[in-house]
Amino acid sequence: MTEHLKQGHNAESKALRYLERRGLRLLTRNYRTRSGEIDLIMRQGEILVFIEVRYRQSSKFGSAAESVTPAKQHKLLLTANQFLQQNGAETPCRFDVVGISGRDQTEIEWIQDAFQAN
Repeated sequence: MTEHLKQGHNAESKALRYLERRGLRLLTRNYRTRSGEIDLIMRQGEILVFIEVRYRQSSKFGSAAESVTPAKQHKLLLTANQFLQQNGAETPCRFDVVGISGRDQTEIEWIQDAFQAN
């Protein structure tokens, strides 16, 4: 595993632990389709939460959360729709972003309902 992939995996694991401590329950990790990938799919009460985890060593070129572009949002929406179709889920959903930054990945920003499906 390359250093970049290792850091990404570590950031996802850190985000998962952070969210579990706040009461979310993991359903699946790294859900992949042809449309894209969703890092974490979790449940918070009755709400199904699709989570994009972003890691940046520094905010020199913008925050981790700011790196979720409209194109990335579109891919996440398509992938989430496929998950819902496969799992027959008729439940409220939202899209969250967890931004992790700093060389030692100590800064965590959890943005709930980060964007909407139009």
